[in-house]
Amino acid sequence: MNNNLNPIKLTAAELSYLWTSYLADSMSICVLKYFLVHIDDLDIKSLINQALELSQKHLDFIRELFTQEQIQIPQGFTERDVNLLAKRLFSDIFYLRYIRNMSKGGLVTYGRVLQNVYRKDIRFFYAECMTDTLELDSKATTILLEKGLAMRPPIIPYPQKLEFVHKQSFILEGLGRREALTGTEVTNLYANVLTNRLGVAITTAFSQVAKSDKVRKYFLRGKEVSLKHIKVLSSYLEMDSLGFPIAFEQEVTDSMESPFSDKLMMFHFNLMIYAGVGNYGIAVSESQRTDLVVDYTRFNMEVLKLSEDGANLMIENEWLEQPPLAANRRDLSKG
Repeated sequence: MNNNLNPIKLTAAELSYLWTSYLADSMSICVLKYFLVHIDDLDIKSLINQALELSQKHLDFIRELFTQEQIQIPQGFTERDVNLLAKRLFSDIFYLRYIRNMSKGGLVTYGRVLQNVYRKDIRFFYAECMTDTLELDSKATTILLEKGLAMRPPIIPYPQKLEFVHKQSFILEGLGRREALTGTEVTNLYANVLTNRLGVAITTAFSQVAKSDKVRKYFLRGKEVSLKHIKVLSSYLEMDSLGFPIAFEQEVTDSMESPFSDKLMMFHFNLMIYAGVGNYGIAVSESQRTDLVVDYTRFNMEVLKLSEDGANLMIENEWLEQPPLAANRRDLSKG
């Protein structure tokens, strides 16, 4: 039974999710504070302030909880990882698209987290995170629509009569035998092109300002991977005469003065890679064309290799904090 003197210990899932959330939110605070230094649009400024308040609230909760539970608080990211005096690197429009993308990622993450959380206070925390992020996402979407900047998925014909599939070849058919895409396939293609567009913009900016030559080359490699994936994914939409998201690297300025530490930028990009792996995995599970499944699976392997090399680069520079680990019983048994 639970009581005030002996609270239920955190599970591996709860501890790991909180630890990762602390790192991500401490990074977001640095990024959002920098955004607020260079911003003109009042609507977008209000959105960024709202996102900053949420990240700070999350950080305060986790820090207090870890202190009570006598858990080591991660180093995360601090004022040492951001230069608020650096020149503007992104446009206001980029900020808006960035917040929308991060809120979409948050909704997916919190939904998965809540499935594996049992302790009452942790469930309440992540349920509140979900609600707050949904509000942020709704506000970002509204602003995008009002400013005519929303990149909506393509429109496909409404079904006019009841039909059934008559050939098994409809599902995972031989290459190219079913030309028309399903609505779900169109949605995933469009969403993955859009997130890769953001990845190209981020890597463009980060490669301009990175201090380390190895880090710069890593971002350029990430940019090449994203551009290749965009080309392939867009071709599916193009073959069905469907539109796809345009590039927005033009929302990155020509500044070469870094507002962020290389450590923060590496963590940020690898967080995006982690989200991309999940997006491709969902796309595979919802695709019924062999060629799409093959491409998504190949893309995931390329992204995982990029992630591994990024982790090695962070380890080399002593930037990668060790996450909570299970007890090594083999070593313990040796005394």
